[in-house]
Amino acid sequence: MEWILWGLLFGLLVFFIVKRFIKPKYLTELTQDDFIKGYRKAQLIDVREPKEFNGGHILGARNIPMSQLRQRMNEVRPDQAVYLYCQSGARSRQAAEILKKKRGCEDLNHLKGGFKKWTGKIKKK
Repeated sequence: MEWILWGLLFGLLVFFIVKRFIKPKYLTELTQDDFIKGYRKAQLIDVREPKEFNGGHILGARNIPMSQLRQRMNEVRPDQAVYLYCQSGARSRQAAEILKKKRGCEDLNHLKGGFKKWTGKIKKK
């Protein structure tokens, strides 16, 4: 009985690690150069919290924090490309999953390495 519990625990741990670090097929991970090429023609969404956003964000980005995404997902058009970013990339992957499943978005992209790797233009409030 004990081995079964340990096996289940190990299986859950592996599942969550894979889910956290493996990029889903429906999400395109873009380098900064590729991100810059396309984000001006897309919906650019910063999923960090307002305090992080106000400390500096990519010029032209809208702030829809991950904590508010489920309530505000109707602000995202499913028929247009969506460019997401957060501080490191973890929250933007989560946001993409929600937008795919709940909103039907197809063209989902996120910034590899997140805002902390961004060297382009930023705006501070």
